Amino acid sequence: MNFDLRDLRLYVAAAELGSLTRAAERLHLSLAAASARIRSLEDQAGVALLQREPRGVRLLPAGEALLHHARAMLRRSEQLRAELDEYGGGARGHLRVLANTTAVTDFLPEILPAFLRDNPGVNVDLQEKPNTVIPRGVLDESADIGIVAGQVDTLGLEQIHFSTDRLVLVTPARHRFARRKAVAFVETLEEDTVGMQQGSTLQAFLAGIADGLGRRQKLRLQLGSFDAMCRMIAGGVAIGVLPESAALRHREALGLALVPLSDAWCVRERYLLARDRGRLPVYSQALITAICAHFGTAVA
Repeated sequence: MNFDLRDLRLYVAAAELGSLTRAAERLHLSLAAASARIRSLEDQAGVALLQREPRGVRLLPAGEALLHHARAMLRRSEQLRAELDEYGGGARGHLRVLANTTAVTDFLPEILPAFLRDNPGVNVDLQEKPNTVIPRGVLDESADIGIVAGQVDTLGLEQIHFSTDRLVLVTPARHRFARRKAVAFVETLEEDTVGMQQGSTLQAFLAGIADGLGRRQKLRLQLGSFDAMCRMIAGGVAIGVLPESAALRHREALGLALVPLSDAWCVRERYLLARDRGRLPVYSQALITAICAHFGTAVA
């Protein structure tokens, strides 16, 4: 089947608006022309997609399936257009990376400057996403590389292990937890907490853990970086759960205490994900090598 992108845009608009009339108006088409385009889609599919009703349209089961794929096709079309524009401006490559909070805010800012200097014709589109969402993005080719941590269904993608990190409790030096050998996460829920901002994958993960315990974190302040969290904790505002690698950088300078969490989920293996590493462009493989080298891991 050879779908016309204009037909797909019209179809997605009709599905989202629940009205072919409003979809036609959005795309500056007459209602007759819009109806003809939808009929053409149905003819190609060999099945009805929309149920016409007095107050609009309703998706049929086949229409739901087409909507999912139409959105993906339109998204990839826009990505292609954007990348071709970049090539027209002199770029030699476009690398799309989906990564969790720790990668985006902690170690990639240390790795990417040198990578970009070494690859002046390559542009990087880095997006923070939840660990559970990242494999799907790589699998459906929304991204070239994914970076995840912890127990995640990687959907059969190729995995490159590059480091092990753990989440730790960070407190002011004189806090009652500071001298403990270990603390259970549930104990921290009695305390005021500094967390990452809404939308952070780490904050969503911790909220889910608290939810499973039938509790909520007592969030006093939410911030956009681990550096800011450490400074607030050092100031005695509250305690916080951070990746150990981020907290260690600030422990001595700010006089912080790092206390192990006793929960099994605090240990998090980190993986790079790819559909087929051998088929990635040279610059994509170069970023994988740079990340592994940063952590002293040999690329298998």
